[in-house]
Amino acid sequence: MTTMGDILHRFAASSAGAVVLALTAGLLLMSALAPSLPAALSAFAQGAVGTPYAIGASVNRAAVLALVGLGFILAFRANLTNIGGEGQMAMGGLIATAVALRTDAGTLPLGLGIVLPALAGGLAGGLWAALAGWLKVKRGTNEVISTLLLSFVAWWLVYWSVHSDALLRQPRTSSTSLPESEDIPSSAILGMLSAPMHQGVLAVLALAVVVYIVMAHTVWGMRLQAIGLNAAAARRSGLSIGGLTIGVMLASGALGGLAGAFMIQGEQYNLKAGFTSGYGFDGLVVGLLARGSAPAVLLFALLFGFLRSGGIGMEIAAGVPSAVVLTMQGLVILAVAAAEFLRLRQARRPA
Repeated sequence: MTTMGDILHRFAASSAGAVVLALTAGLLLMSALAPSLPAALSAFAQGAVGTPYAIGASVNRAAVLALVGLGFILAFRANLTNIGGEGQMAMGGLIATAVALRTDAGTLPLGLGIVLPALAGGLAGGLWAALAGWLKVKRGTNEVISTLLLSFVAWWLVYWSVHSDALLRQPRTSSTSLPESEDIPSSAILGMLSAPMHQGVLAVLALAVVVYIVMAHTVWGMRLQAIGLNAAAARRSGLSIGGLTIGVMLASGALGGLAGAFMIQGEQYNLKAGFTSGYGFDGLVVGLLARGSAPAVLLFALLFGFLRSGGIGMEIAAGVPSAVVLTMQGLVILAVAAAEFLRLRQARRPA
């Protein structure tokens, strides 16, 4: 006979149940911090979905998170942990800005003024991650360490670029001119589906389909899975472990670099230090929660994108710290991890 305890246990052991429980705990925390919980919830809803503009901004944020998350699950297919999404985004945004500003994008035909900076940003992020893959193959360097440390290098390269008059800093009109680049030309800006939602969202959906097909229905995806399951056996079967490792890191980083390019071309329009705003780390969390599923990456990216937008609106309108949303994200992570533990324990339990 199924008891209420069994029902609650099964609910908590599912990812959806874990997310609901985590968000409920977040609401309790919000009620403790907010002067007025109804006002805080109203501000949160208004910031996340209250207007078409808010919805578009939330979807834009979700698109960036999804790209980083897709890159993470692609590398994880080969048992590689790419936690350098922030650095790959930084390099992607840096190079996309440089290409947009240093090429005559307005004279390029067939929309290449938009495509070329985006592709250059994706390539920059890919090469940045491929460097970590090369270090793993040639020197045995753990990719967790190398991708993380390379992120710090990328941040400082962006900082240097926007502070140097010889690189990308805008011409100074006074001593108070901000250390940032000039605005990219209008010919390099992504078109709008419904302001502020840009056309990069469609590219993200297409790339999610591509990643799904590659992982589940291609020889390359099966080879990556073979490496992830047993690298020694894959090597004995004749697979090129080094080539596959560098290749999948290149593809993983390219998605992160494209996310950085989309942030510049679709939302911010110029380069400044810290423009990634932690999206690389949030995208990593999205990838972890998705458990290797491309559709799940899109769902968790939407959740975190709307949480971000709602948190900003709540802080502005209701005076509740947006750090509450970060806490809610942490609770989601802990809850999903606990759900996975319960699922595995249930699987080991004798019938």
